Amino acid sequence: MIESETLKVGTPLISADAISKAYDKGQLKVPVLRGAGLSAQRGEFISVIGQSGSGKSTLLHVMGLLDSPDAGEVLLDGNRIDNLAPAARDQLRNHVFGFIFQFYHLLPELSLLENVMAPLMIRHSLLGFWKNRREIREAALQITEQVGLSHRLRHRPSELSGGEMQRGAIARALVARPEILLADEPTGNLDAETGAGIMELLQRLNRDQKLTIIMVTHDESIAAQAHRTVRLKEGRIQGVAWEDAA
Repeated sequence: MIESETLKVGTPLISADAISKAYDKGQLKVPVLRGAGLSAQRGEFISVIGQSGSGKSTLLHVMGLLDSPDAGEVLLDGNRIDNLAPAARDQLRNHVFGFIFQFYHLLPELSLLENVMAPLMIRHSLLGFWKNRREIREAALQITEQVGLSHRLRHRPSELSGGEMQRGAIARALVARPEILLADEPTGNLDAETGAGIMELLQRLNRDQKLTIIMVTHDESIAAQAHRTVRLKEGRIQGVAWEDAA
């Protein structure tokens, strides 16, 4: 398990309270989340574990404003954010949250460096990008070096291994300096050795940069490497397990 400092108890950095969510399947409403709740303190590394269909990814998407709850609320530093106007939610997704997924979602026509630069390009207008292009490129270069990919800058995703693509996706998520990293099965499409490398990288980011991480996984050994494990079953939180004090 990773080492952790004592986390300050107070208003959580991010919390999801009594979240319910259902999806339409034909004429039926299929419930996915049934009053699930989760909160994270600043600098905490939390794993959410559960079987396929338990609602893990949906909870993550609701917390990151990629989806809206049917009931309940999401709070950032104690302020509700799920009911904000679309433009305000877009700003939070681009400034506060970083996302990594199992299947990378790198744009195939762009080089690795261009993929990593993309969030900052989106943040600025076209004119703003050209004015700040040197700073944006430098930020992308720094983060790609941090994840060990400085030798792959000009390569396109099809020329990268699975582990390299996931590291590229992590660099893209971090280039905008988010406060919260939401990771949906970040090792799920990788072999054990490559997945271990990704976990080492996430642990280092959490330890050295105090990055708050909420990670979804179905793998017990991966989940055990976080500060705290939350179990989700049939859309409800079942229990919490803390790591042993180091």
